[in-house]
Amino acid sequence: MSVRAVRIDAADNVAVVVADVEAGGRVRLDDESELTATQPVPRGNKVALTAIAPGEPVIRYGEEIGVAPADIAAGDHVHTHNMGGRK
Repeated sequence: MSVRAVRIDAADNVAVVVADVEAGGRVRLDDESELTATQPVPRGNKVALTAIAPGEPVIRYGEEIGVAPADIAAGDHVHTHNMGGRK
């Protein structure tokens, strides 16, 4: 079974999960693509859709909401612990 995630804009590199996801759980987007969560992601939190390198923006709703201070892998939980302020 997979958990649905909401991606609002095609430019988004994160999506918001609608239910808790365990590490190794599947996350499904509206376009039916899926990825595997590398870490637990609590409901309402963000999961990385692609790898985000240090210094690259984190994009949600088509807008930059922060910057990756270190590598973020696709499937990682994205929150204040691994996302810095805007450039």
